Amino acid sequence: MKAVRTIAELREEIRSLKAAKDVGTVGLVPTMGYLHEGHASLIRAAKEKTGVVVVSIFVNPIQFGPGEDFETYPRDEQRDLAAAENAGADLVFLPTVDTMYPQPTKTKIAVSEVTSGLCGASRPGHFDGVTTVVGKLFNIVQPDYAFFGMKDAQQVAVIQQMVYDLNFNVTIVPCPIVREEDGLALSSRNVYLSPEERTQALVLSRSLREAKEAVESGRIRTAGEAKRFLTTRISESPLAVIDYVEVAAFPALAPLADGEPVIEHNESVLMALAVKFGRTRLIDNCLLHSKGE
Repeated sequence: MKAVRTIAELREEIRSLKAAKDVGTVGLVPTMGYLHEGHASLIRAAKEKTGVVVVSIFVNPIQFGPGEDFETYPRDEQRDLAAAENAGADLVFLPTVDTMYPQPTKTKIAVSEVTSGLCGASRPGHFDGVTTVVGKLFNIVQPDYAFFGMKDAQQVAVIQQMVYDLNFNVTIVPCPIVREEDGLALSSRNVYLSPEERTQALVLSRSLREAKEAVESGRIRTAGEAKRFLTTRISESPLAVIDYVEVAAFPALAPLADGEPVIEHNESVLMALAVKFGRTRLIDNCLLHSKGE
């Protein structure tokens, strides 16, 4: 594995590796670093599907809002390089902010509608930062496939919409949520949690699992019932401060009206939530499929 820091060097290394390996496909795993098993699963998925695997590590400043954790976001380059190599990466791209955003930068990519709810409502401008940096990485790397975790299902939907609308020549590969043994969805931000906060955060995966079972058994039929069930369960944890609990069609992410049925809906349906424990905001979700899918 090789670590590179400039766009020119990355492009040359990709070209050389494709020639040396006699392979035609490149996989990209975009990350903000502080890699965990969720990231490793994406790298392994890319390794299985493509000939050259590129992992980008870049804490993207323009997707953080005022008062968010850009400055304190966990960083550990040597740990990340070891994790990427162990998972099978061929190249790790470690650009600086100046490399990614030479000044003055006057262009951003903005996706409408899919970004209006969920985290898009809670974090104005966040997804403009995500789509802009991912669009730049697609142009820099020219991957055939790009791998994203479904823990941030809205991000997957937004990027798929961008790829479709702007004709990027890349296939997006959504990959399953990776969880700790006790159910907590893996996140680089989990390191912020105190022991008590982490224990109480287990209510997220537990509530989603119980809601899914209730929907599938017919005990919960409508979106409103699902939201009330999740809100009640999460509120049983004293440290939980709910940002949102939503039920929406996927991937359009149009919210279902309270009276709409969940399981009979024509599309897949996402039960999604964002909850703060102390200073740490966690997201989690569960994807349900209609009876016809």
